[in-house]
Amino acid sequence: MSLGDDTGRTRTRLPEGSGDPYGGARRHGRSSSRSLVTVVGVVVLLIAAIAFANRGGGDSDAEEGSDSPKAAATAPSGEKPVSTKAAGIPTGFTHDRRGAESAAANYAVALGSADMFTKTRRDAILQSIIVPARVADFEATLDKAYTPEFNKNVGLNEDGTTPEGLTFVSRTSPVGTKVTESSSDTATVEVWCSGLLGLAGESSTNPVTNSWFTITMQLEWTDGDWKIVTHSQKDGPTPVPGDQRASSADEMAKAVQEYGGFTYAR
Repeated sequence: MSLGDDTGRTRTRLPEGSGDPYGGARRHGRSSSRSLVTVVGVVVLLIAAIAFANRGGGDSDAEEGSDSPKAAATAPSGEKPVSTKAAGIPTGFTHDRRGAESAAANYAVALGSADMFTKTRRDAILQSIIVPARVADFEATLDKAYTPEFNKNVGLNEDGTTPEGLTFVSRTSPVGTKVTESSSDTATVEVWCSGLLGLAGESSTNPVTNSWFTITMQLEWTDGDWKIVTHSQKDGPTPVPGDQRASSADEMAKAVQEYGGFTYAR
């Protein structure tokens, strides 16, 4: 779940066909050639990882004043992640392009979280990551968006609580970031994301589905940290679905409960 144009939503697509949405059969068309391609791809990735590890450290500040490299726009900088949080969200990002990218990635996670469906938690998130002058506007807009009808559409109770016996899933995972514009105190950052949204459980009629989208944030250096001024979203880039069996309801619910999130750092 994620914002778009300050109010938009990550669109999800329910699986087609009948049967258990969590335990369906594998996709048709699997072949030995696809398996071979997968094996070759893994080997290539391993070789690349070993080459990178053997390259050794370099000057992490060498590219600070230049545009993000085309072939590795989110290559690791070697800088340590931030160690402080506000409302459960990482804070204290560095006052540079990499800090802006890290902030945008972590803010995308917060805006796509299940906490956004609870007003008290939603307001706390907005207070933490939005520029003070825009907080009231964001709060008013989202109060109109997260309605009882909207909650019902995603499978929740009208008050935003999760139906008994089900596990609500709303997560955003950044895949990469790119700075498109920047100055000393402003930055426009694009965050390519994968999102999960739905209800895990045997009786769920809204199974957890995956979507791909790109979030664009205009950030401003305010009160010693990067804050969001504007926020928009578009679909994609979307990869071709893999040849994997959907997990069972129990597997999905257990994964959500046991696997925590990350602090993203450029």
